Amino acid sequence: MAETMATRQAYGKTLIELGEKYPQLVVMDADLSKSTMTAEFGKTYPDRFFNMGIAEQNLYGAAAGLALSGKIVCASTFAMFATGRAFEIIRNSIGYTRANVKICATHAGITVGEDGASHQTFEDIALMRTIPGMTVINPSDGVSAKKLLEQAVAMEGPCYVRLGRAKVPVFYEDSDQLTLGRGNLVRDGKDVTIVATGIMVSEAMAAAEKLKEDGIDARIIDIHTIKPIDEDIIIKAAQETGAIVTAEEHSIVGGLGSAVAEVIVKNCPVKMAMVGQKDTYGESGKPDELKKKYGMTAEDIEAAVKNLIG
Repeated sequence: MAETMATRQAYGKTLIELGEKYPQLVVMDADLSKSTMTAEFGKTYPDRFFNMGIAEQNLYGAAAGLALSGKIVCASTFAMFATGRAFEIIRNSIGYTRANVKICATHAGITVGEDGASHQTFEDIALMRTIPGMTVINPSDGVSAKKLLEQAVAMEGPCYVRLGRAKVPVFYEDSDQLTLGRGNLVRDGKDVTIVATGIMVSEAMAAAEKLKEDGIDARIIDIHTIKPIDEDIIIKAAQETGAIVTAEEHSIVGGLGSAVAEVIVKNCPVKMAMVGQKDTYGESGKPDELKKKYGMTAEDIEAAVKNLIG
């Protein structure tokens, strides 16, 4: 059985390694350090860990101040509270000043599960990619979370790193190369391209295997960096396969689907479909059951491909 790991778990482990490499790295949290997995960093480097309490706006305001004083800051809370409650602070104090803050938000999307609609954010990617100069990252598994976080901390400037609560299959190898701002060709194919991000990459891989049984050769691209998006790999796929299906654990309004459509319509218009949250709120339930109800499974991707290309 394939190894599984939540991307938030990889985040917590990687922070400790980065703490040794970067003595200027500071980690901050909003009273959720056990859930966001920053608690172990706090135990290892207590003088560089700050629990700001249930005060997300203060968390990101203080993070901006520390970053502008020369620190590298990873500041964490749940995605709903980071991008929702603290949006104005992130926009003005971090984005506008280009502060070196990495907004590492966990518990994004429908797989928050039992926490329900109030905690299931489908708007975070849309909000963060509107901020000028903000890099937006959505890892697909534990390996990609580690590799992309390392690059995010090494780069100068603000980043939004989207992390999940639930365990997902680990399909990347430690030897695989992933580069911020560059899409990754996971599987080649000639009939259609599935452009996926986050936990939907593994769903796309499962869908491609089922499509193969029906004679449909699907290409899969992992767009782990939503902004800046890799236009070249998307345009090439559109030109070569003539059809694009996007897949995301996020609203189809303003997320990956919208970002890809912006590239396609300007450069190579082709048939396109979007799999994701259909402009609705979620509800409390088991993650797998919610993914099925709200149309974010391999079967939904498979159906979207068949409907699109006939």
